[in-house]
Amino acid sequence: MTQQPQAGNDVKKAERDAKQKQSEAVLHRLVQEIDDNPDDYHTYYDLGALLVNLKSYTQAEELLVKALGLFADKSRQAKDTLTYGLGNVYYEAGEYQKAIEQFNQVKDTKLKSDAYLMLAQSYMGNNDHKTALAFALTAAQNRQQDPQVNQLIADNLLAVGSFKDATTYYDKVLASDPKNGRAQFDRGICAVVLGVDATKYFEAAKKT
Repeated sequence: MTQQPQAGNDVKKAERDAKQKQSEAVLHRLVQEIDDNPDDYHTYYDLGALLVNLKSYTQAEELLVKALGLFADKSRQAKDTLTYGLGNVYYEAGEYQKAIEQFNQVKDTKLKSDAYLMLAQSYMGNNDHKTALAFALTAAQNRQQDPQVNQLIADNLLAVGSFKDATTYYDKVLASDPKNGRAQFDRGICAVVLGVDATKYFEAAKKT
């Protein structure tokens, strides 16, 4: 019996080591791509995203600031893509105000919806739920069936005390993702506040 925890730890360590080697390989490839083709801003963005994934936020910030210096004047799309990437760096690092400043600069129509979503999440990180809700609703105009957007709206409605409206959006989330334990639990909270039997939601949350 005493061997089982050790075996589990060994498996987790092996998985971590495998992921680390995979990340290092991708990192090496992206650095090589930048060396081979320094005029492609997409590679800088991809490398920045990988560094964020590795929690190397300072390195990611330095890389994307450098890339903005190289590409910002070359095309609007390059500037917006890299600005969006820099916003993601700050968001993941918990520097929400800096993230908001970056996402607010994005003008590209394709990125705008994603930027609104990230603005909503950044304002939520700052506990400004009313502003977060406004941006989440704006993001939802083009992504009405997106469970991530609907959950963001529901979470902020819950935070500002709009429990009845929150149930509408949690129901949308659960219709597409019934195994979402957090959504089930929060839907149950709404039910309790509204005086409705919440048993099924809390039971479902326990099973996930």
